[in-house]
Amino acid sequence: MMMPGSQHLTDLVTRIRRVLRASVRSEIPWEALPMAQVEVLQRLDDEPGIRISEMARRHRLATNTVSTIIQQMVVAGLVAREPDPLDRRAVSLHLTKQGRQTLDQWLHANQERVSAAMQQLSADELSMIEKSLPALTSLVQSLEADHVQRMDVPTAPPTAKA
Repeated sequence: MMMPGSQHLTDLVTRIRRVLRASVRSEIPWEALPMAQVEVLQRLDDEPGIRISEMARRHRLATNTVSTIIQQMVVAGLVAREPDPLDRRAVSLHLTKQGRQTLDQWLHANQERVSAAMQQLSADELSMIEKSLPALTSLVQSLEADHVQRMDVPTAPPTAKA
């Protein structure tokens, strides 16, 4: 059953992401960084030391796709590969100093845009946004928990129709 307002919320989140991405790109020259690489930086910030295979699983991408993205980021100086202390045959991934600075700049640029836009809202609108933050936080936690649960469930390939 579709919950009332879910489509509107989904549309708004999509539009917020799109407009933030476009406005940051217009101001910051390095922000030609593909969104996949931004998501890798965010994941490494949340989970330093993650392996490529686990990153691929969490993002539901092919390991070779993630490996290619990581290789590009290593060459760009954003990510470091280090021997995994538990398995010397494997590597763990970490943000470099440059990767940390890039992520911090990206987060700051987005924060600046949201703050500037919020300054144009009325006191009542700001209050409504502030009051909605705990509920939105719960929604994100629910989505994250559902995502983790779904990662453990194998997906069936689509069936061919005759």
